[in-house]
Amino acid sequence: MNRQNHPELIVSGIHLELTQSLKTFVQEKADRLFRHEERILRMRVELESDPKEKFAARFKAKGHVIIDGPALNATVESDECHKAVALLADKLDRMLNRRAQLMKARRHRTHAIEFGAP
Repeated sequence: MNRQNHPELIVSGIHLELTQSLKTFVQEKADRLFRHEERILRMRVELESDPKEKFAARFKAKGHVIIDGPALNATVESDECHKAVALLADKLDRMLNRRAQLMKARRHRTHAIEFGAP
């Protein structure tokens, strides 16, 4: 676990009652992200239920990760709330991994330096 900065996790529900089991599930998924990336400062998860939507897109999970540099935002839709949270965690994990790979490639990229003629 990330012991140096203890990132903040904010979970909110829109038209949805947040049960203790749902909060625990979100916490477990967020802990996985916090272990993979130590630079996360804050993570906000919004869970939304819209009974008027078609069945396959009834639940939405939105994730906002505040990290050094530009923030990451992701949204997923599913027919089940726990499934939406799991899909969101997977998507954010892929985004963080891609960002780390890009930063690593940028760090190791060599480029020529031209000096002006005397």
